[in-house]
Amino acid sequence: MPVAIITGASKGLGRALGAALAERGWDLVLDARTAGALKEAAAELSAYGTRVEALAGDVTDAVHRAELVAAARGLGGVDLLVNNASALGAEPLVRLEGLPLEGLRRALEVNVVAPLGLVQEALPLLRASGVGTVIDVSSDAAAEAYGTWGGYGASKAALDQLSAVLAVEEPGLRVWAVDPGDMGTDLYAAAVPDDDDPRPTPAGVVPAFLRLLDERPASGRYGAPSLLEGR
Repeated sequence: MPVAIITGASKGLGRALGAALAERGWDLVLDARTAGALKEAAAELSAYGTRVEALAGDVTDAVHRAELVAAARGLGGVDLLVNNASALGAEPLVRLEGLPLEGLRRALEVNVVAPLGLVQEALPLLRASGVGTVIDVSSDAAAEAYGTWGGYGASKAALDQLSAVLAVEEPGLRVWAVDPGDMGTDLYAAAVPDDDDPRPTPAGVVPAFLRLLDERPASGRYGAPSLLEGR
């Protein structure tokens, strides 16, 4: 069975994508910081009959990243790496004039440095897969200027650039930076707690990611709304 590592997999998009892959027979290595929520997610996904390894930890920890890749190796390798774990930099979001620099450093560590570290750790297995794929979960804030989204958007813009360069350097892989579009998630609620407008569920966005995996287009940046419209 193919094997995927998904970070930030205890809830939201990571959990929904994990469920969709498990339903398709993928074996999974799941990461999240909250052990209880991750254990619950792993139990739910194991019900599909696939092997699920759940490792609680922080993706900014090099030892934890090595453990994730080692767990995937034990399942047979790494066919897909999904860098989904994200940090906002401030909760709720604030203007740049008030953005704590420690918060910005945290966003850069989680959203940029950790994904690259995990790619570096998994790269030999991704190359050996034959269908090695990296999905870096981006944001429209990486490409558009929204007030209060500066720190988070800057970190996602940096992630987009890493994805683009990795695609050039590793032509044997598929490397997709994917903007999932608006979603009703805990991350968004923490970012803008006063916004009660309804938003799509993460499960409603997952078909866009599955379309990429099914059709395997060229490496690049993709928007989930466009992929969903083209179904």
